[in-house]
Amino acid sequence: MHEARAVKNVYNVIKYGAIADGKTDISQAILKAWDQACHSKGTNVLLIPRRTFMSRQVALKGPCNGPIHFTVRGVLLAPTDLSSLHLNPWISFQYIDRLTINGGGKLNGQGPSAWPYNDCSRNPKCFQLPVSVRMDFLTHSQIRNITLIDSKSAHLTIFGCKNLKIKNIQISAPGDSPNTDGIDIGGSQNIQILDSQIGTGDDCISLGPGSKQINVSNINCGPGHGLSIGSLGKSLNEEEVTGVTIRNCIFNGTTNGVRIKSWAPSYPGSVSDVTYDSIQVINVQNPINIDQNYCPSGNCPEAASSVKISNVKFKEIWGSSASKIAVSLQCSKSIPCQEIELNDINLVYYGGGHGGSSCSNAYGAAYGKQIPFSCLSRRAT
Repeated sequence: MHEARAVKNVYNVIKYGAIADGKTDISQAILKAWDQACHSKGTNVLLIPRRTFMSRQVALKGPCNGPIHFTVRGVLLAPTDLSSLHLNPWISFQYIDRLTINGGGKLNGQGPSAWPYNDCSRNPKCFQLPVSVRMDFLTHSQIRNITLIDSKSAHLTIFGCKNLKIKNIQISAPGDSPNTDGIDIGGSQNIQILDSQIGTGDDCISLGPGSKQINVSNINCGPGHGLSIGSLGKSLNEEEVTGVTIRNCIFNGTTNGVRIKSWAPSYPGSVSDVTYDSIQVINVQNPINIDQNYCPSGNCPEAASSVKISNVKFKEIWGSSASKIAVSLQCSKSIPCQEIELNDINLVYYGGGHGGSSCSNAYGAAYGKQIPFSCLSRRAT
């Protein structure tokens, strides 16, 4: 109620020439409406009403003169022509304070038109297909009650943001769609991701270098690759990942549950103060996974990771593993994992009976129930 009274003006894209036929490009109408909303005082709304529109690439920039809402009540379609494959990202928001993206509508990346052109699995010099929504250097902002569908690449990427809340959103793409991450975060702090459903062809959520004070709670993930920290150590001078809490989440049919991965060999980096708490896994291939030998191409030189992993807690994780190794902690031989805690783990093999665990250079302690039996080593740090 207070928010509604505070709104000064609503800038409907139809008033700026947008045609609701799902084919005519409305990018100029969006830019004109944004310019008016951004430069007006008070709280203003750019409205995409309950109809179907198509827009080419738009870059929405601040700073603005007050809080601003990007409200999608209808459906906004991305373009599908070949020239649009090189326009990355599709929609971007930059240098804005107090942005809200909401409205209950849908942002449809129309990924099936682009996925056949993704050759990154066999071409190391491939170009990245367009991300649907990119957010750079936003502060005190939020995304809520919105649906992202079938991005050509990642659905939502976040960089350089502070104090951002993501709540009650849905992200959906087929499990075999290439590189369609749900939410990718890097160089950002005080980020909350709450009460959402994410099912894609890649990571549901990925936390890259510089992810600090991240809170993820009540997320249903599947299909997809689970929730990953990393991969880390690919670049020089990467910022640390620290202060991450993942709580009350469900992973259903994913290839991983909770995972930390770093390249081998790698540049130095660090992951610390990470807590996974109250996690249910249902037929998940790798429920608990630290992989410091990450090299998807298989052509990396044999050398150890230089990323330090410490103070990672796995608490109350239960359910079923699709593989016999339910807990895999493969740490660096040059910088072993330290202060790893396994507390009340109950993971059964989906094919029947108890699974197993596998550890290498992983040091810490286990408490409470341990199914499978803990393979952690104890050593003074």
